[in-house]
Amino acid sequence: MAEAADFPGMSPSPARRWLRRTGALLAGAPLLAGLVQLPGASAQAVGQTSAKAASDTGTVAVAVDSLSPGAPTDGDTLTLSGTVINNGKRAVTDAHVGLRVGAALTTRSAIDTAVKRSAALPGNDGSEVGGKYVAEFAKLTPGVAEHFSISIPVDKLDLGADGVYPISVALSGETSAQPWEQVLGVQRTFLPWQPDEADTRTRTTVLWPLVSTVHMTAETGSNAQQTPVFLNDDLAAEIAPGGRLDQLLTLGKELDITWVIDPDLLASVDAMTGSYRVRGDGDTTTAGTHQAIAKQWLDDLQDAVIGKEVVALPFADPDLAALAHNGTGVAGSLSQLKAATDVAATTVETVLHVTPSTDFAWPVDGAVDPSIVKVATSAGADKVIARSDSLTETGDLTYSPSAARPIGGGTTAVVADARLSTTFQGDLTKASASTLAVQEFLAQSLALNLQTDKQRSIVVAPQRMPTASQARSLAEAVTTLQGGTWSQSQQLVATAKAKPDPRASTKVSSKSAYPSSLRKQELSRSAFGQIADTQDNLDNFKVILTNEARVVTPFGRAINREMSTSWRGRSTAASTFRQGVQAYLDSLTGQVKLIDKSETKLSGRSATIPVTVQNNLVQGVDHLVLRLTSTNPTRLEISGEDYAEQRITVSGGHTTTVKFTTSANVNGQTTVVAQLFTEDGQKYGAPVRFDVRVTEITATVMLVIGGGVLLLVLAGFRMYTQRKRAAARQAEESGEDGESAVDRDEEESDARAGADDPEQPSDETPDTATESADPSATGERVDR
Repeated sequence: MAEAADFPGMSPSPARRWLRRTGALLAGAPLLAGLVQLPGASAQAVGQTSAKAASDTGTVAVAVDSLSPGAPTDGDTLTLSGTVINNGKRAVTDAHVGLRVGAALTTRSAIDTAVKRSAALPGNDGSEVGGKYVAEFAKLTPGVAEHFSISIPVDKLDLGADGVYPISVALSGETSAQPWEQVLGVQRTFLPWQPDEADTRTRTTVLWPLVSTVHMTAETGSNAQQTPVFLNDDLAAEIAPGGRLDQLLTLGKELDITWVIDPDLLASVDAMTGSYRVRGDGDTTTAGTHQAIAKQWLDDLQDAVIGKEVVALPFADPDLAALAHNGTGVAGSLSQLKAATDVAATTVETVLHVTPSTDFAWPVDGAVDPSIVKVATSAGADKVIARSDSLTETGDLTYSPSAARPIGGGTTAVVADARLSTTFQGDLTKASASTLAVQEFLAQSLALNLQTDKQRSIVVAPQRMPTASQARSLAEAVTTLQGGTWSQSQQLVATAKAKPDPRASTKVSSKSAYPSSLRKQELSRSAFGQIADTQDNLDNFKVILTNEARVVTPFGRAINREMSTSWRGRSTAASTFRQGVQAYLDSLTGQVKLIDKSETKLSGRSATIPVTVQNNLVQGVDHLVLRLTSTNPTRLEISGEDYAEQRITVSGGHTTTVKFTTSANVNGQTTVVAQLFTEDGQKYGAPVRFDVRVTEITATVMLVIGGGVLLLVLAGFRMYTQRKRAAARQAEESGEDGESAVDRDEEESDARAGADDPEQPSDETPDTATESADPSATGERVDR
């Protein structure tokens, strides 16, 4: 048998395969002749062979783990590597992996179609490059992965005009059921081909989001530093080396991108640079230990944003769509968005020392309707980052228009390209999935640029919180794009100011067209009601504080966090967070309270009743009024009225007691209510109710007093009669000649002796009883 070199135009491997197939056909000729004589048997054999052949189709999985360069130019060598796995039950022999190049795809929708059939068999994938540009396998054992690598000079691919070329990495081989060469597995991807610089480059803006979930609570320590308390230590894991946010920062600083930052993330990491605590089980907390990691991450971010564009979202990234759909009917909800917007710029400037743009609102996934646009711009933003699937083109445009669209009311919709923005949303932990996503992104970008010679500005707005693998894939694609020949970088502000295409759609989709999948994840109306209640309680509390910033700032930011977009899909966690904020606020307001009182006894017609106010806060309270009200003013008056008020001021950690003057008109029991109010008339805290019993204005007392008056009257009458008798005797004596002076003296002596007669029977006891020395009965004695 001749060697392969004897067959001109054939490489050794194809030549050997040709010789083997020819030999097999010659050896099988007698058998075929026999089968011709047995038509029934022949049909049966052919049917069995067809069934076996069908069972082998697609039994080998082909994964392209890397493709470099992603956008080659003249003179480059294309290198592909990956793995093949035989998932069938029979071994595959005489196998090889080769590359096939199809005809250029002329539309973006054609790329979409090719993505859907990326691993399908069969297909018009063009002819195999072959020759020495294949990876051979003598045998593929079932279930065993085999690595391959192919390097092909680009000029061997016979690429034509600029465009997107589909390439197929296919494994061909034989099985015992099909002893001839066939394609048993394939993986398709794209090769963007623009070797020379394009006449008109697409101006591409890539948003790079630094957004996380809610990490901080409303709780702070009672010390001067107000040590913050974190829900958990998850943020430390995200910013630690290798963490999600650490990788986003590391990747982003090497790219020409627009940073989109949630100020709450900056505030949280900044809080970690000092003393902080982490909530544990129950009410316990432990000291945080990741200060060095937090400081390093902030230092790196400060360096990364120097000279770069920074867009600040409202604090805690509030859910604009949920607010528009469920929150506008709840009083005060829109003011929360305004507060979150106002604090955004200050936070970024304080932490990063750069001035951000706060003119942009970014609803979830760029999905908008008229109500969302209205809410998004209510806090001052005049630009809304939308996505092209929310402003569907209805005209006859054959190209993707520029991002900026005037949508009325002085608002500009900055419309991100949906295809480019959603490319990296899947599971990209596998290298093969990442490679396919990168090549699809580059293919869509080039196809967009080739649509027209018009200068256009395009925005790429990926998901808010990409995983580390998604971020790496996006960074790889953006790196290739920014080093390519058909795109140039542009900042978001410049894109928003670019001249809009007059033929582009400016009609925002109706509210009914908003995706139901997104609507199901929104905060409910009741959630916004809870948020409003918490704000009302905070407003009522802060007016009594002498240093309200200690409370208003942490609680204000916590309320912003209650509206965060990060709660989507986590309704239970969102509810728990809201309840925690309210419970902590209740615990603080409860530190200023009235001390309970037991029954009070009034020991006379008038007395003062003391009421005590306790302040267990670390700061003083003021602007409080204590009102004491009698429920029966006919029986008991307070300061001559139905109620009386006194202003209350209490230092931190102290109590104060105030006294109210009362007047009892009749004996018996009366209920009195003590209630704190703020100076604007709002009730503060729970009232204290206690009974006042008038115990010493009784019938016995009145009889004693009456008896005493009667005795005084009788004594006066007796003295009067005695004097009258003495005067009469004196007159008689002056008229009698025989009466001597001695006799007159004796009569006067008798009169004096009559005045010293013993007590009368009615005077057997004293006027009042002596005061008892025994303890007083139950009940508080008040001052006379």
